[in-house]
Amino acid sequence: MKNTILLHGARQLLTLRGPAGPRRGAGLEEMGIIQDGALLIREGRIFAVGQGRRVENLAEARDAVEIDATRRVVLPGFVDSHTHLISGPPRLAGEGLSSSVTAVRAIPSQTLERQARLLIGKFLRHGTTTLEAKSGYGLDRTGEMKSLRVLAKLGHSYPDVIPTYFGAQAVPPEYTARPHEYVDWMCEAMLPLIRRRKLARFVDVCCGREAFRIDDARRYLESARDLGFGLKIQAEQFSHSGGARLAVELGAISADHLVHADSADVALLARSSTIATLLPGPVFHLGLDRWAPAKELIAQGAAVALATGYNPITSPTCNMQMVLSLACARMHMTPAQAIAAATINGACAIGCDDQVGSLESGKCADLTLFDVSDYREIPYHFGVNLVAMTMKRGKILYREQEVEWPGS
Repeated sequence: MKNTILLHGARQLLTLRGPAGPRRGAGLEEMGIIQDGALLIREGRIFAVGQGRRVENLAEARDAVEIDATRRVVLPGFVDSHTHLISGPPRLAGEGLSSSVTAVRAIPSQTLERQARLLIGKFLRHGTTTLEAKSGYGLDRTGEMKSLRVLAKLGHSYPDVIPTYFGAQAVPPEYTARPHEYVDWMCEAMLPLIRRRKLARFVDVCCGREAFRIDDARRYLESARDLGFGLKIQAEQFSHSGGARLAVELGAISADHLVHADSADVALLARSSTIATLLPGPVFHLGLDRWAPAKELIAQGAAVALATGYNPITSPTCNMQMVLSLACARMHMTPAQAIAAATINGACAIGCDDQVGSLESGKCADLTLFDVSDYREIPYHFGVNLVAMTMKRGKILYREQEVEWPGS
């Protein structure tokens, strides 16, 4: 049948099926595993999911294109809910934010788009099928609008790219002595312009000594909320700033980093709808010795997501599998918790869990085949790519190639 695909024989099919909304507590362990699982895909969406023989015997499966997943693990494509896709070329050690700002301001939009597409290819090869992408390396009208326009062009590509305006990543050099005026400018000029042109779904702000004080962050986010933006906050990354509490107060969809979150922050997040998005990549890359309190957050019932935090300065990785390894080895999450945090909870952290993040009838056919026999092997093997195939909306975008042995 045209445009129908039957994927069958999966040793473990991790559906992540469950009630609407993010997984919490014991729910993070519920993988919805089907042994010898199968999926029937029609027109890019999941038509049926279940045990192999039942799905294979459906009338709609006749003449379908078959994909043999024998001895492999299948799970939803990763949803990376925190990346800096538009951030200029790679940076070597010692080059900081200012060098990226200079680069993004100077680079033509066509070059930024080409760099972004190359990065998207790397995300796909490592199993990510949906990602959030921030501006924030322009820090002026020209640089930020250029970045957001590039993200708009990428928005309906493969994978889906969810845009976030992050002009409040840092105070630009020209406003160093007057950060309040920069916040005024963003509230009065940039936010209304971006909203009119529909260039961002979310607005993000970085709270801390290195960025924006709480009173400025609150004023900025309230302006964004009044305009209809979803709110995200980067909080407690290098010190305790009060950003996590502000996220809960304003109903932000996520509070990210949380390395220095205290017990009061954990309790507040656990009682809120704000998702705690943890980013072990920057902690690892910067050689820091403190990790976000994942176990405490999960134990108290907070919704926890995982993301790469990709950027060329503090987290130059597109590999969510490595993030799972760090989450398990350094933040003491279980493999099941880490996978749920990187799929369905990541989808909730960018408001697209009705379409992606789990393998259920009606959702997009976004999935990844792993060349392992048990899902627990994925975080066990660190720093490698175990993806055999990545599918987005029913289209195979990446397939592992065989090694060509000399003389064979």
